[in-house]
Amino acid sequence: MNDFWLCFVPLFVAVDAVGVVPIFVSLTEGLEATRLHAVIFQSVATASVIAVAFLVFGPALLAFLGITVPDFMIAGGILLLVISLNDLLTGEKRQRQADIESLGAVPLGIPLITGPAVLTTCILLANTHGKLITALAVVVNIAIAGIVFWFADPITRRFGRTGARSVSKVASLFLAAIAVMLMRRGILEAIAAAGK
Repeated sequence: MNDFWLCFVPLFVAVDAVGVVPIFVSLTEGLEATRLHAVIFQSVATASVIAVAFLVFGPALLAFLGITVPDFMIAGGILLLVISLNDLLTGEKRQRQADIESLGAVPLGIPLITGPAVLTTCILLANTHGKLITALAVVVNIAIAGIVFWFADPITRRFGRTGARSVSKVASLFLAAIAVMLMRRGILEAIAAAGK
């Protein structure tokens, strides 16, 4: 159970469901309830399938390319740091106009729910805690994102857009700290491997 929570927390930070709410609201504004619920289901299904598929096939791809776990930890840490700093400094997650038919899949499912931060975190956690626990943690977090989207209007009214952005900033700060930790561990593991 401890492994689950050790996977759940970094993935919760990486998914950042509350931080995505303002974008979700702006993209789905004016949709009728039935269509909105279909979009939420599509986004959760797409995000889950991509995350689990990358979790299963990602390590084989890395091995094929000759990328070691320390290499991926360092590169992943840098990527997470850049993503978190972008969120911290700009205060806006990237957003683009989307086709209403594929809105749930792109951009909501990919890359707003399951983006580079989630995919990188999945691979790194799977190496430490195993694929099954990591898959469970990422699917639970994506389901939580779906629940947050379902109640997006009350959340937005309660926190306001500024409040949602503040929560996102705190999550980005934690993500930056996790990124530094991953880079440090990757560098230490690479040094230890080189010394053998």
